Amino acid sequence: MTYFIDRRANAKNKSAVNRQRFLDRYRAHIKRSVEEAVNRRSITDMERGEKVSIPTRDISEPVFQHGPGGKRTIVNPGNKEFLEGDRLRRPGGGGGGGGSGEGNASNQGEGMDEFAFTLTREEFLDFVFDGLELPHLERKALKDLDEIRPVRAGVTRDGVPARINIVRSMREAYARRIAMRAPIRRALREAMEALEEEEGKDPVLRNPSRIAELKAEIERLEKRLEAVPFIDTYDLRYNNLINQPQPSSKAVMFCVMDVSGSMTQAHKDIAKRFFLLLYLFLERNYEKVELVFVRHHTAAKEVDEEEFFYSRETGGTIVSSALTLVDEIITRRYPPTQWNLYVAQASDGDNWDDDSVNCRERLMKSLMPRLQYYTYVEITPHAHQALWEEYETVAAEYPDRFAMRQIVEAGDIYPVFRELFKRRAAN
Repeated sequence: MTYFIDRRANAKNKSAVNRQRFLDRYRAHIKRSVEEAVNRRSITDMERGEKVSIPTRDISEPVFQHGPGGKRTIVNPGNKEFLEGDRLRRPGGGGGGGGSGEGNASNQGEGMDEFAFTLTREEFLDFVFDGLELPHLERKALKDLDEIRPVRAGVTRDGVPARINIVRSMREAYARRIAMRAPIRRALREAMEALEEEEGKDPVLRNPSRIAELKAEIERLEKRLEAVPFIDTYDLRYNNLINQPQPSSKAVMFCVMDVSGSMTQAHKDIAKRFFLLLYLFLERNYEKVELVFVRHHTAAKEVDEEEFFYSRETGGTIVSSALTLVDEIITRRYPPTQWNLYVAQASDGDNWDDDSVNCRERLMKSLMPRLQYYTYVEITPHAHQALWEEYETVAAEYPDRFAMRQIVEAGDIYPVFRELFKRRAAN
């Protein structure tokens, strides 16, 4: 038997690197499982991870082993069936005789082992949005008083011990010691030279009182040198932090939904899944995402999420009322120079015929010049009506910023979402 031993030192975060390499190698299997999970999950389960199973045969690695051939003239201990010289039949299936897991525990005569592991939330969302991008994604910078971060702004003499700048403090102390000791050292050097000169004179000309005076001066100067502190409170410097507004990437997502009598709860659930996918996608591209829920029948109203999806109302359908309200909200609260504006509309396509023209005019003249992207999904298995035809005119005018698709059942949500936001080839 041959053994291969890897004696290389383990690198930092080796497990994370190996995991990422495994995810890249079996991306096709994992992506297929993620797509199935998106279609079958409930709305509240979209942000957790996912358990993925891969057939063992698809992750098998090459192994070194002895082949079944060769001449053998020995009888292994414990043998009770063969004698020396007997011929052994070659095992069918190529040696090993099993271990693959196939053909075990199955009343149909076949089976398969599976390797199961769990994707984290971030890994799951990476596969959900793999290959997608936001059309006309812009990062509009503005100073928002709600987003203030402390930033370094030099040093200061006042502060708390936690912010002390050791390097600057020691530099200030060193400079102060040099400045304070320099005149003392100069006076000490002059006194020592004078004492040496006085002691070098002839004993008759030597002045004892002068010598005593110079020694006293030298002693005083040496004490002054020792009295200079190594560091003083005057030397301390602290990192200065100031609160500064930071540029931010912001987006607002308008969820527009028809809640007339023709919109069933199943239609609303499908719309909610589509809105949730779009919100999660925006959240991965912008630092701050705000949601605005607008529901309408004959009249439009801005509501909270609970009322948006679960409140029951009946009535006719006037879509232009919702577009007018979105236009007003943008004008009042979300200037296009500061916000990235996205609108997602879900409807069953029903609308008063005369009102569909009003919707087209509102989009063409007011909304589309200010929006980054507008998506319209029509949840119906039936033929399109007047609203769809008018929206086709808008899509022809704004092919890069207006997209519309039809959804028949819940399983169509993810493919339609990927089609709406697929990565465009670079020009």
